[in-house]
Amino acid sequence: MPPFEQTVNDYLSHLYGPRAGEVQRRLNQRLAHFQSLAPFSPSPVEVRSKNAPSWSEKDQWVISYGDSIIEDSAPPLAVLSDFLQARLGDRISGVHVLPFFPWSSDDGFSVIHYREVNPDLGDWAHIRELASHYDLMADLVLNHVSRESLWFVDYLSGSLPGRDYFIEVDPDTDVSQVVRPRSSPLLVPISTRRGTRYLWATFSEDQLDLNFENPDVLLEFVGILLFYLEQGTRIVRLDAVAFLWKRLGTACIHLPETHTVVRLLRAIVDHVAPGTLLITETNVPHQENISYFGLDRLPAGAPDEAHMVYQFALPPLLLHTLTRGEASTLQTWLASLPVLPDQCTYLNFTASHDGIGVRPLEGLLPDHERDALLELMHRFGGFVSMRSNPDGSDTPYEINITWFEAMRGTRRGPDPWQVARFLCSQAIMLSLQGIPALYIHTLTGTLNDVEGVERSGRLRSINRRRWQRSELDLLLDSPSTPTHDVFHALNRLLDQRRQEPCFHPNAAQRVLVSAPELLAVERGPLHDGRRLLALYNVTDLPLPLENMGEAVTQALEKHAWQALDPANPWVAEGSLPPYAVRWLVADR
Repeated sequence: MPPFEQTVNDYLSHLYGPRAGEVQRRLNQRLAHFQSLAPFSPSPVEVRSKNAPSWSEKDQWVISYGDSIIEDSAPPLAVLSDFLQARLGDRISGVHVLPFFPWSSDDGFSVIHYREVNPDLGDWAHIRELASHYDLMADLVLNHVSRESLWFVDYLSGSLPGRDYFIEVDPDTDVSQVVRPRSSPLLVPISTRRGTRYLWATFSEDQLDLNFENPDVLLEFVGILLFYLEQGTRIVRLDAVAFLWKRLGTACIHLPETHTVVRLLRAIVDHVAPGTLLITETNVPHQENISYFGLDRLPAGAPDEAHMVYQFALPPLLLHTLTRGEASTLQTWLASLPVLPDQCTYLNFTASHDGIGVRPLEGLLPDHERDALLELMHRFGGFVSMRSNPDGSDTPYEINITWFEAMRGTRRGPDPWQVARFLCSQAIMLSLQGIPALYIHTLTGTLNDVEGVERSGRLRSINRRRWQRSELDLLLDSPSTPTHDVFHALNRLLDQRRQEPCFHPNAAQRVLVSAPELLAVERGPLHDGRRLLALYNVTDLPLPLENMGEAVTQALEKHAWQALDPANPWVAEGSLPPYAVRWLVADR
C-alpha cells in the first residue's frame, strides 16, 4: 500500500474500526475526482511546489467580514477587494474572509449552505477575484450547522443523508463533565415525528453539533474542503475543531479522535494540494492549543496536524502588559514557547471578530490579575462573556471590546498615550515568530460599536462595525483623525516588516532578560549572520538605556545596530520614550 494510502487507512481505522476500508474507498473517489480537475494550483497568486517554503516575511494577513466595508449597492465582497488593493496593496499577502455563506445566526458561524455564497455579499466569482490577488483563508465550520440547513430538514423528516448527521442524547444523561465555551444549555429539545428528541449543541440552540462518528459526515466535509480549494482557497481554518468528537463520560474536548481528524485533513491537503495550509481555531489554555501541531510525535516523525495555530495567549497577555506597565509575564511566556519545526508556525494577532479570550490566561496569570484586567476593560466600555463550568458555575470566557478602546489607558485610567500604546502593541505582535494577522477594525482604530450591541443583543457586535466606504475613506484621508494616524503608521510597520528577512516566520526568536518596563526580542541570526533586536518600552514613562538590564546592554554593545526605520535613526544613548518601538538590525 502506498504511504499516503497507508496513512489514511491508519487514521480511518482509528476512527471507524472495521468500516475503515469502505470509508477509504469512498474517500478515494472524492480525491480522484478532485485530482482530475486541471489546471489546479493551491494558490492562484503563486504556484508553490512541495519543496518551496509555505511562508516568508512577506506573509501578512488581514481578517475581515465580507461586509465590514460597504458602499451603496455594490457587492460587499467587491468593495472589500477594491479597498484592500487600493489601501494596502502588496503590504498584505492574504485575507481571511470570515464565513461568507448563507447563515442564520452568530454572524456567519451557523451555516445554512456550505457550498453557496451569501447573495447579500456577492458570489463565487467575487471570492475567486479576491483569491487571485491574495492568499484566501476560508472557514470550514465543521463542528456544527444551522438548524435551517437542509441536513436538519432531513433529520426532522427522517430522510437521508441528514437523518443520521446529529447527536441525540437522553435528557437524563449526566453531561456535567463536558467543557463548554458558552452558558446556554448543552442539550436542545427538538420536536420530531418520533416525539421530542434532544440534540447536542455546544454553542447555541441554532448551532447543532454534527455526528462525526457517522463517516458520512466526515466524507461530506472532505468534499466541502476540496470544493473550497477549487474556488481558490489556500488557507483553511478549522473552526471550533477542539469540540469535534464526543464521548460521554469525558470532557468532550481534544479527544484523540479529534486530533486524528485533523491529521487526516492535513494528510489530504498535503497530498492533493501541496501549499495549502490548515490552521486550527482552539481558544483554550496555551498547552492545549499548541497540541494541535502534533509536536508530541517528534522526534519520531514530522508534526502531522495543523500547519498553524492561533497564538491565543498573546492578546490577553499583551493587554495585561500594556495596561499594567510591566512585561515580566509576557517575557516568561515568550521564553517558554517551544522551538517549532519548519513545517509549523503561529498565527499572531491582537484582535479578531471574536473577543479577547480569557481562558488562554489559565496557568499564566493569577485570577486576581485577570479580574483586575476585566474590571479595567469594563471601565473602557467593554463587556465580558461567560461560560459554564462542569459544577454549574460561570467563569469569564472573553472580553468584548475593540483593541483600540482597550488601549485607552492603564490601571490608573485613560491617558493621552492611547495611539502610542496601541501602535506599540501592534509592533510587538508584528515582530514575533509566526505570521501576523490584523483585524480590519484594528487597522482602522475602530471605536466600540455600542449601538451594534444594542441592535443585535450580542456582546461581540461591539467589535463588528460595518464601515461605510465613503466615511472610512474620509477618515483615512484626514490627517487630524486617529483613524488616519493608526492606519498609516501600521502601513509603515507593514512595509518595514515585509522587507526584513529576520521577520521570516522560521527565523529563531530569543527573549532577552531585561527590566520589567522593557520587552526585548532578538530574531535570528540568519545564515548570513544578520539579526534583529526589537525593543519596546511598555510604560508611559521614559526608560533610560542604562536601566534596560545587563543582557540588553551587552547585546547593544556587541553589534553595530542600525534602525530599520531610516526616519527614526538609532542613538545608543539617552532613553526610550513612552511606548517607543525600536527595530534594530545588524549584519553580523
